Amino acid sequence: MATWISLSEFASMAMKDANEVAALCENGELECKEENGETFIEVTSGTGLVLKGTSPLAAGDDDNRQISHSFAEKTIGTIIAFHEKVIDAKEETLEVLRRENKFLKEGLISMQEIYDEDRKTIETLTKQLETAQEELEFMKRKYKLMWGQVVENHAKNE
Repeated sequence: MATWISLSEFASMAMKDANEVAALCENGELECKEENGETFIEVTSGTGLVLKGTSPLAAGDDDNRQISHSFAEKTIGTIIAFHEKVIDAKEETLEVLRRENKFLKEGLISMQEIYDEDRKTIETLTKQLETAQEELEFMKRKYKLMWGQVVENHAKNE
């Protein structure tokens, strides 16, 4: 898997002028590609350029052993490989989070639909209750009038 960086980023990493790097691309010493008017350089193809332009690296041990060019190149390659794995893991994590968010969104939409249906049911039941209460009040008045007349008629007959 190739890792591409912009020409300006590569030039700053290699401590070279952007024009020098562009010339190396034209000579074919660096693997380059052009996208949207910007030039990108494949990192591993430019490892040799970075190492050639620097002084020999010291290992930091007491005996100041020199690190060979191939070791430095392998180390940079390993670091780039680890970086790519981290990016892949990050992308996988983001994809899992996107799927989880989609699932939660669908759940919320479903809950909202259920809530709306329940609210409509409550409104219908409230109307039915009001109608039943009105009918009950009407029946109470009717029976009160009817029994009131019965009591009056019974009182007159006695």
